[in-house]
Amino acid sequence: MDLDKLIQERIRDVDDYPKPGVLFKDITPLLADHVAFAGVVDAIVNHHGRGTIDKIVGIEARGFIIAAPVAYHFGAGFVPVRKKGKLPSRTHEETYDLEYGTETIEMHVDAFGPGDRVLIVDDVLATGGTARAAVDLVRRGGGEVAGISVLIELSFLQGRQRLGNVDVHSLVTV
Repeated sequence: MDLDKLIQERIRDVDDYPKPGVLFKDITPLLADHVAFAGVVDAIVNHHGRGTIDKIVGIEARGFIIAAPVAYHFGAGFVPVRKKGKLPSRTHEETYDLEYGTETIEMHVDAFGPGDRVLIVDDVLATGGTARAAVDLVRRGGGEVAGISVLIELSFLQGRQRLGNVDVHSLVTV
């Protein structure tokens, strides 16, 4: 199976969403295809290796969909990073710029134990703002960032450059 080709065939481009001038990468056709979805989860787990990760951070909202089965296959805990005001307990927060606005994300202050190795999982790496904010939250919470895995990297937005020496694994680069 050519996973790269399968992934690209299952991602739909939506013009002017959520704002005019933005080309949105819709992953719902990929999620509806069990072979493609399982291939994505397996590729992320295989890249990092079982037993190397203690916690998986999933970034709201589409990152949750990919991160939860990745956590299951790793035998790791799942930690949600959510938009401001969506978590019920004390949180760390980080505000950052998007390609189409500003956002604040939060994570519970007690999400990690000392030295937990953490993999951050999201659907798209665009400008790197969300990923950078998630890295900062994990470090502030006491976790050790083992890397970031994304389904799609929009290389023309140069988001990887905002992440410094963090290991970035992308399944498809456009």
